Amino acid sequence: MTETPHPAPDPPGDADQAARAARVWAAMSALVLTGEDRRKEVTETLGISFFRAKALRRLLAGPLTQRELSARLATDKPQTSLIVDDLEQRGYVTRSVHPDDRRCKVVTLTPAGTDAAEQAERILARPPRALLELAPEELAVLDRIMARLSPEAP
Repeated sequence: MTETPHPAPDPPGDADQAARAARVWAAMSALVLTGEDRRKEVTETLGISFFRAKALRRLLAGPLTQRELSARLATDKPQTSLIVDDLEQRGYVTRSVHPDDRRCKVVTLTPAGTDAAEQAERILARPPRALLELAPEELAVLDRIMARLSPEAP
């Protein structure tokens, strides 16, 4: 009879490290996702769904075709059309024919849409109170750690 190989036991401390990482991740998620509900603040301030605000924010960099906007929102074309229709009725965007392809529509922010998108950006960029309440040394340590964890970090 052959024995089924067993995986090597974890080195001492690995379980503690994994548990600690799980606690840190849960705390980070709670801080960002539930601590201060910025999404709710955006929707209440602008009077539109967070997803519509997200569409406006994606257009801040410049006009996009509806297909490009769909891709940036990770949604299907019919859903994007409904969102753009609503934003157009509210005066936040205009839709025009693409100069090189008449089958495509280009979505552009109006001045009111730019104001709304920038307001959403300001709300979302505001640090949570818990971060503002850290001692300068604690914030400096957290800043260094987050820089190491950043996708752009070397």
